[in-house]
Order: sequence, then structure tokens, then C-alpha cells
Amino acid sequence: MAATRLELNLMRLLSRCEALAAERRGPEEWRLEKYVAALEDMLRELKKQSSKPAPELLNEYSRKVDFLKGLLEAEKLSSSTEKALANQLLAPGRTPTTAKESTPATRTVHLQTKARCTGQMRSELLGTVRSVLLLLLLYRLSCCRLGLTSDEKQSAVELDAVLQHHQDMQEKLAEEMLSLARSLKNNTLAAQNVIKQDNQTLSHSLRMADQNFEKLKDESDRLEQHAKKSVNWLLWIMLIVVCFIFISMILFIRIFPKLK
Repeated sequence: MAATRLELNLMRLLSRCEALAAERRGPEEWRLEKYVAALEDMLRELKKQSSKPAPELLNEYSRKVDFLKGLLEAEKLSSSTEKALANQLLAPGRTPTTAKESTPATRTVHLQTKARCTGQMRSELLGTVRSVLLLLLLYRLSCCRLGLTSDEKQSAVELDAVLQHHQDMQEKLAEEMLSLARSLKNNTLAAQNVIKQDNQTLSHSLRMADQNFEKLKDESDRLEQHAKKSVNWLLWIMLIVVCFIFISMILFIRIFPKLK
């Protein structure tokens, strides 16, 4: 079935939104949010049409629109950790939007966003660790210059222990973040393999469907030709029977003349 004008417009706007999502946007960027809202309206109108696309294609459109909407909601979160978790829960599209794409653009955007959130988390964590270490260094220098009493030294030792504990917690958190990044990478690779296998299965099914359609078409043509031949033979047989009956009636009338 040929795509309607509304579906073509939806595909063009969806491709534009995917391109905007892949770019680095500033806080004043407003176009993507407006475009996604327009996509939701167009998708609702497309579902109401009588000549709407196949259910699988509609589900794919809905999946991509929901992904873009979730991406915008995740960007509004304040914490980089919350952004990373929100992006992890997003589900990108499974098929390319346009024929020019080798892989779905939403999947590329998903990977870029997760890498960006992981980098932000790492930068924030390293910045916190540097700040703590700098405060500790300054405090120790001040202690050495001022020549503190025994009580003050004891307090300084306790403060050093607290700061060391805080540093250990930061390092542990950094290791957990790295482990989370590795887990995200492994999950992404696993999802890519699953999607690749699904695409291969779908391609094989489409090829088998095309082959079955061609075979069915050939059989239909053969059946139609056979039906035409059967009709032709039946017509000739009927003509021969009618001619035979007509000749028999004439002979019967000649042999048995009319009674006087």
C-alpha cells in the first residue's frame, strides 16, 4: 500500500527530530520539543485514518516517538545519575526511518546520550574528589604552619580519617560507575545482536513470503488457463451434441413421414 501524504510528512518530521536529537543542544533550544508534540498529533491522526499503515509500522512509529519524548523528559532531570538511569530505560526504534540510514538513527542517539551521561557523571565525580583532596591538602598545610595543640591535632587526625573515608567512598562510587558503564555497554551490544537477529529473521520471512506469493501467482495463472481450456472443450462438446440432435431429428422426420 502506498504511503499517504500524512505518513510521508510524519516520516520527514521524524527524520528531522532524530537529526536534532543527535546534535548537542543548548538549554534555549525549543524546536525538538515542539516537533515531538507535532509528531504525537500526526501519529494520532494517522491511527484514525481508514487507509492507515500496517500495525507493525504503526508500532514502530509509536516506539520512536515515545523514545524522543522520553529523551526530552530525561534531559530535564537535574542529576546526571537520574539522566543515565532514565536513558537506560528508553527503547529506541528497530528499523531505519529512511532508506539512507544503515542503522536506526534512534539507536545511534541512544548510544550517544548514554555515553554523554556517563561522561557527565564521571566528570562530576572526579571534580568532587579533587575538591575534597584540595581541602585536605590545605588543612594539612595550615596545621603544619600553625603548630596545633594535642587536642587540635587529635581533631585533625579524626578529620583526616573522615576525609579518607569520604575519599574511599568516592573511589568506590567511581568503580560502581565504571561497572555501570560496562554493564550499559554489554546490554547495548546484546540488544544490537538481538535486533540484528530479528532483522535477519524478518528479512528471511519477507523473502519466503515473496517466494510463496510468486508461486501462488503462477499456480493461479495455471489454474486460470486450465479453466479456460475446460470451458472451451465443454463448449465444443455441447455444439457437437446439438448438431447431432438436429441431424437426428431431420432423419427421423424423413424416415417417418406425417400420417394422413
